[in-house]
Amino acid sequence: MTAAFLTSLSGRMRSWFRSAEDKPIDVLPVRVGGPLYDRPTRTPASVLGLDQALIWVVIALLAWSLVMVYSASIAMPDNPRFGKIQPYHFLLRHTMSIGMAFVGALLAFQVPMNVWEKVARKLFVVSILLLVAVLIPHVGTVVNGARRWLSLGIMNFQPSELAKFSILIYAADYMVRKMEVKERFFRAVLPMGLAVVVVGVLLLAEPDMGAFMVIVVISMGILFLGGVNARMFFIIALLVVAAFAMIIATSEWRRERIFAYLDPWDEKHALGKGYQLSHALIAIGRGEIFGVGLGRSVEKLHWLPEAHTDFLLAVIGEEFGLIGLLVIAAVFFWLTRRIMLIGRQAIALDRVFAGLVAEGVAIWMGFQAFINMGVNLGALPTKGLTLPLMSFGGSAILMNLIAIAVVLRVDYENKLLMKGGHA
Repeated sequence: MTAAFLTSLSGRMRSWFRSAEDKPIDVLPVRVGGPLYDRPTRTPASVLGLDQALIWVVIALLAWSLVMVYSASIAMPDNPRFGKIQPYHFLLRHTMSIGMAFVGALLAFQVPMNVWEKVARKLFVVSILLLVAVLIPHVGTVVNGARRWLSLGIMNFQPSELAKFSILIYAADYMVRKMEVKERFFRAVLPMGLAVVVVGVLLLAEPDMGAFMVIVVISMGILFLGGVNARMFFIIALLVVAAFAMIIATSEWRRERIFAYLDPWDEKHALGKGYQLSHALIAIGRGEIFGVGLGRSVEKLHWLPEAHTDFLLAVIGEEFGLIGLLVIAAVFFWLTRRIMLIGRQAIALDRVFAGLVAEGVAIWMGFQAFINMGVNLGALPTKGLTLPLMSFGGSAILMNLIAIAVVLRVDYENKLLMKGGHA
């Protein structure tokens, strides 16, 4: 057994240091964690159905979100800003959003992945047109000085949420089409970069830098997983960091946010740009280890702005303490890893587009959750990004569940192929 183990280990180490020219032809041109992934691998989920664990975790997050959105918004009727609303107003709207998102997810699951691949470019164009439409006076809805919503009667739709999904589908389709020239910057990377720049300009005009950051990370992640040269990837990363630094340097109110983040307790920031962060930290500090108890948060009583949206995690920290925050972090880590494994399995089955889409969803969910947690904990500057699958917001919940449904479709088609069927 020892000899077999040493032989296996030496073979694996040789594969790590083997150059691109030495790799066998049948190894897929994507990063899936090692050369062994060019063959289908065993999955912990049953091959007879969908990934039940993934479904139940998503349902659990949605159920917890209903409880927390109601808890965080229970004092809103007392605020003159919202007019005369019922105590259950936000709970009912959040429930309705989840219901509509569930219907949208069921419809999205019915769409085969080859159809998503065919409509990728059209969907991207539609998202661009909607991002343009939201900037048109009397078309886009202005909330808190930002023009990010389109009024659809039953809900306000945020085109930037569709843009996250569409750029994900488009980037996966793009990498499949450019796989043979992925090592050439001007033919492979530059066109994708220009597409992201167009989206970025429209998002910054709203302004919505948080959504732009997520879209950039999704695009770069898919390029890297699709096999773009590592040196080329790091050059792109440096250019992106330089671009964001320039955006912050040329915007006075963004610079103020950075200064407020560095010292939210300063007199200049405590009642200004650092107000949300300081009260989020107070909320989390009050929660200590086990929390003050469900419904007993004080900061949600008109002290912490956006307690039911961007800063829902701070209320969770106050009511459930460190234990609640660790559970949330662990669940999102598991969710991200599970979705990534589904994508890797699709690539192992030679379904590169489907695999890149699933991995892109994992990057989306994981990165946005990481940013939201970092903002609430004061580890990152304040950004307007919600906690996926939990924060109040119809557009975000809708697109989150559609993205999860597409991942489940990838998983379904993987298992269909493993049983000898056709996706």
